Formats: sequence, structure tokens, C-alpha cells
Amino acid sequence: MASKHQTQTREKTLEQVVADVGLYPRDAYEFVQQGLGFAAHRVHGEARAEGAEHVNRHVSGQQLCEGLREYALAQWGLLARAVLGRWNVTSTYDFGRIVFALIDAGQLQKTEDDTLDDFKAVFDFRSGFNQGYKIVIPD
Repeated sequence: MASKHQTQTREKTLEQVVADVGLYPRDAYEFVQQGLGFAAHRVHGEARAEGAEHVNRHVSGQQLCEGLREYALAQWGLLARAVLGRWNVTSTYDFGRIVFALIDAGQLQKTEDDTLDDFKAVFDFRSGFNQGYKIVIPD
């Protein structure tokens, strides 16, 4: 008997993922998807040549968490933790749960080495979103 995951051939819509998981709103999933691009750019830089979409732009769970932190701070500054909290995202493990829900739905891919544990306690949300943040005032 094959598991449901093995027999699933089409990917779920984002609405189906949100409904199935039930913990996070659509905005949280969209934030992680957008932040993944941001993190991949941070780690790998610009796509260099035609056909570069086939280049491996994998990021680890830890790299993604750090990228999502930077992306959230760039989007919302010191309100980043509050915005994420409204979406029930209160730890890096929540980032992982969202990522793995998207993987299970066929919307993201992972390597054999990627696990949900990669997202455990990457940084503390309180200090991670408050320490080291600087407001830049243009001249």
C-alpha cells in the first residue's frame, strides 16, 4: 500500500495548505515564500546566466531563518515580531512548519538532508528582532 504522499501527483493550492494546517493565515505562507527568494539571493547572489533557474539555489533551514529575520526587519522594522506574532509565528520552528507544509503540498522542494529539526531554536524571536536593528535615516 502506498502512502498518500507517494500517490499525490498534483500540488495543493495555498488555500488548501492553509485550511489543512489551520495554524497560520495565508499571509504567513506568502511571507515565507517571498522570504525564501530573499534568503536565496543573500546566500547565492544574483542568477548569473540564461538557464540559471536550473542552478541549485538551495538554502538550509538555518540560512532561511536568518534570511526571513532580515526580510521581516526590512519590511516592518521593529514591528516585525508583532506582525509575525499576529500570524501565530512566534519561533523559528514555526517557519519550519510552514516550509514543510509547503513541501508536503508540492510547492517547495527539499534535499534528503533537510529536516524540520533544522528550524529548531535558530534564534530567539525576542532578541532576534530587537537586538542589532538600526533605523537608517537618509541624509
